[in-house]
Amino acid sequence: MSIDLVGFDVPPYRLSGTVYGTLLNHRRALEALGSAVDAPPYKGAPKAPVLYVKPRNTLARSGDPIEVPADAGALEVGAALGLVIGRTACRVGVDDALDYLAGYTVVADYSVPHDSFYRPSIRFKARDGSCPIGPALATRDRIADADDLVVEVSVDDQVVHTTSTCGMIRNVRHLLADVTEFMTLRPGDVLMLGVAAGAPRVGAGHRVGVAIPLVGRIDNTLVEERA
Repeated sequence: MSIDLVGFDVPPYRLSGTVYGTLLNHRRALEALGSAVDAPPYKGAPKAPVLYVKPRNTLARSGDPIEVPADAGALEVGAALGLVIGRTACRVGVDDALDYLAGYTVVADYSVPHDSFYRPSIRFKARDGSCPIGPALATRDRIADADDLVVEVSVDDQVVHTTSTCGMIRNVRHLLADVTEFMTLRPGDVLMLGVAAGAPRVGAGHRVGVAIPLVGRIDNTLVEERA
């Protein structure tokens, strides 16, 4: 599935790479595990970024219908700030990490509800059309402080979940530095900063909005899975 988003159509900013999610990077998300974080299979809080992939089949636009799998009945919507890579980034330092960003975008990370964050199953995280992204790129110079942005989820025009990027364990600079220590990010890749605890559950018929002021807003309607 190809996707050309307004604002991403000038190289190297085209969304042509891989979209990565980051687990347990928000303090509230880690705290929600409670004492379970020290028990198997986790055996302690993560010492490095925990990533997963939203492959091409998951990508969608604002306005696209989101199908709710018949075997799930509901989806969780994780609202995240997306870091759009503008330059090849390998072992970047914290101090110059922002120089490798083209800018920021909004990501709505839909997944089948599940209890374990340990090696999340592809069948939970990679359903078709489960990752609306965009609708545009907010260039880095437009955002004074990406570590202090409000992230809101609304359902049927009512705000049901509000958080902030200031609650991250690894902020934008540190996440980029730590991820590129063990893997290279290339222009067009998108790295989600992380999702807070309490992601709302939504079902067919709901209208869902994910908004980050100054960055953008995504709106989608959930529908029943086609037979």
